[in-house]
Parts: sequence; structure tokens; C-alpha cells
Amino acid sequence: MKIDLLYTPGCPKCVANKEGLRATAKNLIPNALWREMNVLDEIEYAVELGVLTLPAIAIDGEVVFASLPTSQQFERELIKRINKEA
Repeated sequence: MKIDLLYTPGCPKCVANKEGLRATAKNLIPNALWREMNVLDEIEYAVELGVLTLPAIAIDGEVVFASLPTSQQFERELIKRINKEA
């Protein structure tokens, strides 16, 4: 599973929450690829995904959260995807 956090530099929400979200992902899916992407450096990828607001989280190339979720929301989404794959 590939998880992309798309953000802008200086985003206070991102700084405050990204480590908790990353830890949630790694606890549930140890082999997940977690990428933190500055949208200014990855603008073409963000456009390809259809990102309209930041911060955003994409899972396997699909924007799942158009704003930063809580750890509980993120965990529920990951569990739902794990169960689909099983």
C-alpha cells in the first residue's frame, strides 16, 4: 500500500499531525510506503491525482482525504482497505 501526504511547507496542521498518522499507518501496515510530498515540488502528481485542497492524503493513487483526518478516521479507512484485500 502506498500512502501519500501532500502538503505545503509551513502547514501547521501537517506538522502537528503527520507523525501520528504515519505511526498509525506503520502500526497497521508495516510494509506500507509512506511518502510526505511537498506539493510545490510534486505539482504534476498532485494535479494528476486531482488534489484541490491541502493537506490531502492519497492511498494507492486515490485521494481519500481532502483534508487531514483524525487518527481514528485514518485508522478506519486503512482497516477498511485491509479487509477488502483479505
